[in-house]
Amino acid sequence: MKRIGERIKRKRELLNLHLNELAEKVGITPSALSQIEKAKSFPSIVTLKSIAEHLHTTVGELIGENESLANNPVVFKKDIKFVDQTKSGTLIYLLSHQDINKQMDTYLLRFGKASGIESYFSNSFGQIFCHVISGEIRFDLDSKSYILKPGDNIYLNAKAPHDAINIFDGISEMLWIQSPPHF
Repeated sequence: MKRIGERIKRKRELLNLHLNELAEKVGITPSALSQIEKAKSFPSIVTLKSIAEHLHTTVGELIGENESLANNPVVFKKDIKFVDQTKSGTLIYLLSHQDINKQMDTYLLRFGKASGIESYFSNSFGQIFCHVISGEIRFDLDSKSYILKPGDNIYLNAKAPHDAINIFDGISEMLWIQSPPHF
């Protein structure tokens, strides 16, 4: 029980949320949240689920189901996880383990011909760094367009309006690093 409170507090602090802010979002008193973080009380499953949602994590992460992953920092090629596909066909792969302690997410975006990210990462906050591995990507940022080729990089605030579209006549790949984690 003590570890759950520690995980909640650590994740809250990583997101720069004050105890009062999280308590209000969850619908409990700051005192109740403080008691949970100090392992003096245990939240109901409904409260724990709400805490997880507002901390952009899962109940599983808060209870430590993947804690053993922290002891294994390597993600082998065969273990890379497919996350999603945009409407236009861009494939998104997670290149890191799920871990409550991580402060960034790393993705491989594999763009099909003329595919883009559309608004896939639009609910993000924090910062994003992208590195083009192959192909050619048009990156639209704040009403400006940038043509990025292999080896080119772009760094941006996640709240800035942005989109990335493959303009190469084939597959393009981009490394997408986001802090704090998106999911």
